Amino acid sequence: MTYLANNAQSIPTGFRKILFLNWPLVLLMTSVASVGFLMLYSVAGGSFSPWVEPQFKRFLLGLGVMLFVAMIPIWFWRNVSAVAYLVSFGLLLAVEFFGSVGMGAQRWIDLGFMRLQPSELMKITLVMLLAAYYDWLPPEKTSRPFWVVLPVLMILIPTALVLKQPDLGTSILLMAAGGGVMFLAGVHWAYFAAVIASGVGLVAAVFQSRGTEWQLLKNYQYRRIDTFLDPSQDPLGAGYHITQSKIALGSGGWSGRGFMQGTQSRLNFLPEKHTDFIFTTLAEEFGFIGGLSLLSIYMLVIIFAIAAAIATKDRFSALVTMGIALTFFLFFAVNMSMVMGLMPVVGVPLPMVSYGGSVMLVLMGAFGLIQSANIHRPR
Repeated sequence: MTYLANNAQSIPTGFRKILFLNWPLVLLMTSVASVGFLMLYSVAGGSFSPWVEPQFKRFLLGLGVMLFVAMIPIWFWRNVSAVAYLVSFGLLLAVEFFGSVGMGAQRWIDLGFMRLQPSELMKITLVMLLAAYYDWLPPEKTSRPFWVVLPVLMILIPTALVLKQPDLGTSILLMAAGGGVMFLAGVHWAYFAAVIASGVGLVAAVFQSRGTEWQLLKNYQYRRIDTFLDPSQDPLGAGYHITQSKIALGSGGWSGRGFMQGTQSRLNFLPEKHTDFIFTTLAEEFGFIGGLSLLSIYMLVIIFAIAAAIATKDRFSALVTMGIALTFFLFFAVNMSMVMGLMPVVGVPLPMVSYGGSVMLVLMGAFGLIQSANIHRPR
């Protein structure tokens, strides 16, 4: 491998691109997905259907998407960032009129062979557009009010559409990821201090509006807050999810009950065991050690992504890589915090582990952007 790398100029361009892939990231993503296959096999009672087989096919398709995105020069993705954002925004609008309804929310577009969730695509195209914007904007203008308002609108407009679906979890991720890219681009800290202060005021307004004509959240979202503060108020109703989740987490102990021996998932006490609460199944069967192992793999993904961002000299590549790393971090941080009772249940899946097509394909495509930046950086 070292010989090939040192003599890369004699290698055909296509093969050289494969050689310059960030292979540790590929292996780490495959490891995370494999954990997902294992847990989906367990929650299905030792069967490849109905979840493992379609998830495996989606992962293979995702690998193809990642390689396709990676082979295209990063400057192309910078140039089409605005188009990608507008397509995602158009799909979000289409959800309002043609979206499929599931579990009380209208978030998907039925394509026949799969249900596409445009809000997942927006998470990545928003990062792309913000990275392209700050690559274009001269550094001295970064913190000027007019040039700060534009990216704020880029973030808030799609966030409002997602919140209307309603999808509070994705709305939080959009704002956090967008704000993170702005911070990494060098926007002055005073803006973020003002946002935090406003957030505190908004939280107060949310609680004050409850039961009034101008109520800011849905009733089920208030119940989630109540459940977060005190799950024992309604252990068989609104508090059921988090109560069963904590029982599963606690019963796993240090080393777990053993593969396919988790009582909470096998006896169907644990709700959404193949999607949002799959981490609790992992913790019950493999214990604290298993949960920490998965978290370690996730952190290695973040570390290698940050290293890739540092290695590149291109501002767009660095910002889009860091933005995707931040989005990935928010995914698993929010999900793990949610199932452990550290924050309200907001319906965020565990990346590459929870069952779901849109998240899998979008994340693999996003890591394809990181690979494209790595392959096409000057050497």
